[in-house]
Amino acid sequence: MKLDLKFLLNLPRIALLVSAAFTALPMAHGQALAPTPPMGWNSWDAYGLTIDETDFKANVSVLAGIRQFGWQYAVIDEGWYMADPFGGTPEKEKFQLDADGRLIPALNRFPDAANGAGLKPLADWVHAQGLKFGIHLIRGVPRQSVREKLPIANSQFTAADAADTGDVCPWNEDNYGIRDNAAGQAWYDSMIALYASWGVDFLKVDCISDHPYKPTEIRQIAEAIKKTGRPIVLSLSPGPTQLEHAAEVGQYAQMWRTSDDHWDVWSHVRKTGESEFPMGTLQAFDRLAAWQPYIKPGNWPDDDMLPFGSLTPHPGWGEPRESRLTHDEERTEFTLWAISRSPLILGANLTKLDDFTRSLITNKDVTEMNQAIAGSSDSPAHGPGVRIWTATTSGGHPKAYVAVFNVSDAATQFDLAWPTSSVQQPKHVYDVWNKKELPATSRVLVKLAPHACSLFRLD
Repeated sequence: MKLDLKFLLNLPRIALLVSAAFTALPMAHGQALAPTPPMGWNSWDAYGLTIDETDFKANVSVLAGIRQFGWQYAVIDEGWYMADPFGGTPEKEKFQLDADGRLIPALNRFPDAANGAGLKPLADWVHAQGLKFGIHLIRGVPRQSVREKLPIANSQFTAADAADTGDVCPWNEDNYGIRDNAAGQAWYDSMIALYASWGVDFLKVDCISDHPYKPTEIRQIAEAIKKTGRPIVLSLSPGPTQLEHAAEVGQYAQMWRTSDDHWDVWSHVRKTGESEFPMGTLQAFDRLAAWQPYIKPGNWPDDDMLPFGSLTPHPGWGEPRESRLTHDEERTEFTLWAISRSPLILGANLTKLDDFTRSLITNKDVTEMNQAIAGSSDSPAHGPGVRIWTATTSGGHPKAYVAVFNVSDAATQFDLAWPTSSVQQPKHVYDVWNKKELPATSRVLVKLAPHACSLFRLD
């Protein structure tokens, strides 16, 4: 099979023209945040609800050691306010609340939060490592705050005034939803003001982007962030966020999930009536392609965390394990996320990094591609079982990237013809994963194992 890419490498330029139309949308507060796709680590894939201060610092120390490759955000996912994350119900998990009904860290897990310090000492420590700090929330207000009619700080309202008791997340019943009224805005203003005072730089809010989609709460949270004056990246979860909501979520958030939770599964084809959980790598190709026209600085459709390496000791789904993805599948996923400009959020237990996973996440050519490309697209012109993504950087000396994926279950090889017009006749061809220069000829023979990929840089 012979593939001519002259047309393919021009597709990112077409995507850029489409994307440019969206830059005419009104500028939302904080849109200058996240000018490139956020990169970092999140505790969920390895620790689920159970991360504590000691384990968090151990992982962040590893992240700080590779920050030169672009890794920036360290995020504590769900459960940091539970004294017993294995309890099973909010009562048995022993949610920790302050006098104003807001979630605060469990002292048995985060001892530096003593004396009302909250997570500020931990955030300060993360900042001292040269990184940024994030936390996770389920949208809404804790049931206990509503039941006890706890006051909302700096307002005349109580939590009961803000709560919509008929609105409960269908897959997490910890909180009630928030009314679209003055009390509801006061609740989010109060809660997010507290977390901003701790030094939070990244806020992941769950059960808000799909099943169900909650536009009023997205707006309320964005408004509350704006009032703090602190530059906090807002990440909406889970997906799949629907394409028809692209302009709205792009106005208020910097990241939003394009899929249900993604795990270490190559392919999951849902049956009629089922959710797409767990999202497989194979299914991500079409989803990421569909979102390309809506990407611009400050707006990053997010295909979820990268479940690589050690998913231990208490992953958010399934038993403790090494990732089920093969090395070829991990490389394919990392390449796809990077070239499609999805945020790169690691899920591995970083204290147990294997050599292969470390080699992926410290490949500067790949992380720099994710941060530098100005346009990316998936090509429909491919043979059976082959997907091709192309991307270009901007500036006076643009680079082009070509990623070739074998998504079939059988090995393949083919003759790949380079374009003659892109990047002013490329003088150099670099095989990124094999780290070697290739002859500047008009074509290259690509050989790929099942679920494997190649990545080439042209300049």
